Amino acid sequence: MRMVEYTVNKGKINFTHKVKPMLETKYQWRNRQIREHVEVLEGKRSPTILLYNATYLHAILKQWVKGNIWIYQDRIVYAGEKMPEFVDGQCEIVDCENMLLVPGYFEPHAHPFQLYNPLTFSFYASSFGTTILINDNLPLVLNLNRRQGFMFLGRMDRLPVSMYWWSRFDGQTEIWSQDRTFSNSNVKAWLEHRQVVQGGELTGWPKLMDGDDLLLHWIQETKRLNKRVEGHFPGASEKTLSKLKLLGVDGDHEAMTGEEVKRRMMLGYTVTLRYSSIRPDLPNILEEIKTLGIQSYDSFLLTTDGSPPAFYEAGVVDRLIKIAIEKEVPPIDAYLMATWNPARHFHLEHLYGLIATGRVANINFLENEDNPRPVSVLSKGQWIKKNNKLELDLKDFTEDMEEYFPPLSIDWELSLDDMQFSMPFGIKMENAVITKPYSITIDLNVEEISGGTDECFLMYLDRKGKFRINTLLKGFAKNLDGFATSFNNSGDLILIGKSKQNMLKAFRRMKELGGGIVLAEDDEIIFELPLPIGGMFSDLPMEDLIEKEKELRNLLFERGYSFDDPVYTMLFLPSTHLPYIRITPVGIFDVMKKRVLFPAIMR
Repeated sequence: MRMVEYTVNKGKINFTHKVKPMLETKYQWRNRQIREHVEVLEGKRSPTILLYNATYLHAILKQWVKGNIWIYQDRIVYAGEKMPEFVDGQCEIVDCENMLLVPGYFEPHAHPFQLYNPLTFSFYASSFGTTILINDNLPLVLNLNRRQGFMFLGRMDRLPVSMYWWSRFDGQTEIWSQDRTFSNSNVKAWLEHRQVVQGGELTGWPKLMDGDDLLLHWIQETKRLNKRVEGHFPGASEKTLSKLKLLGVDGDHEAMTGEEVKRRMMLGYTVTLRYSSIRPDLPNILEEIKTLGIQSYDSFLLTTDGSPPAFYEAGVVDRLIKIAIEKEVPPIDAYLMATWNPARHFHLEHLYGLIATGRVANINFLENEDNPRPVSVLSKGQWIKKNNKLELDLKDFTEDMEEYFPPLSIDWELSLDDMQFSMPFGIKMENAVITKPYSITIDLNVEEISGGTDECFLMYLDRKGKFRINTLLKGFAKNLDGFATSFNNSGDLILIGKSKQNMLKAFRRMKELGGGIVLAEDDEIIFELPLPIGGMFSDLPMEDLIEKEKELRNLLFERGYSFDDPVYTMLFLPSTHLPYIRITPVGIFDVMKKRVLFPAIMR
């Protein structure tokens, strides 16, 4: 891609100006803006960017076509063979010879709060061409009131990346304020918001199957608003999937085999194929669906499903497109799974997924068909990256995140008196996220558990110090003195370790930081990751956060953590959408029997 001089009948144009970033976009466009778009076509107004001699993917034709693309501010006003009648000196003119242009990529199932925050993640993802994100609203619902949540959505809407959201129907863990947080008025208000494009993900589907009419009402409301409902159905049978389809679910991202994909396709689901740190299923799924004779990719989307930072070192959705091409998916189909297919699924095809008149100017510039990582990225008509050089500075768009998520304030103290352990059973890790109960056989009246075993003290503490749960965690580590984290799905505090004194030391340092992840060993702090945004999220750029997470992982691996992903382990310890036993604000909870086995103790 290169800048050129370009001659039209209005005179000779030499580009010397950059387009001023637009911090605010409102979709749909105002009448005045639409009239200006028409004036560009009429030759009365100049484009702000002209991409000529372009070879671009036309999603409807499923072909590479040749033409010129006129952009005015954040919108494509024309894509075809013609050149504009009028181009002024403010227009940026780009010769796209030897480049392939594709629409900006979708991440249709983003959890932008996995240590990172929506701002840092969206900027990082957009540098890899992922410029449209459909985001989980759960941390917003759990930590902000409705007014604050909607103000936050408004702030995110002003970013150069396209940010949309889904509306949760439950808290994914057992919380005391469940009925208030997920009241009928709150859920319906979120569903009606213009930046919310779907309901779900439906982790509480067993309640729906058992006859919960309020949940069914919310699904009906979602459908009335012409928005999608996303499932969460790992291992579901054909009968279960059929029932859930009748109840209103449109898509699911939990298929783990080719057979499970086909089962969902046969029932009319949109199937989101996953490649994440904990479930890197995509390569095998693509091989298996090919063996099954599936040749249509029109109902497939691609997702990384909210993986921890280090997973993204190799890319975002561009990485998934690359895997698809390597697994002999026709390249055009591979690109459509990340562009046109999600645009159609979310009823956003009038804005995204297609390089054509009227769409938002989200365009990725590729060196060749087999390499989906863009060398240049346009998003909302702004250069995110140009010729492999980042054009936007994160600092220029930094929002005051602390306005919404102030640092964690722990105004209470923890003592050895709180560290009394007498529970007859503990929690055993089967893998990084699945936990089962087990009978405790070791002496708990000790200050330290001997090294070499895989049992640690486990404390779950209310962030306001109101309650605690003390038990043992088996399988997390063999030689971990003290570990404290404020990062998890409930926003409360978790302490793990073999030494009560080092657990206390880690807790006190976490308290000083205003939230974070801390490791203590031999009465010294050996690692800390501050999480100043609500005690849950980092403010570091993704590149720096990736290095910190890798350091944390290595330290835990050295101390006996034997599974794939410690960040996911921390996140999901309180999550009741996973079997079989979880530690939650109400107590130790049996997921299958839906009852509290051991209640939390008030402090």
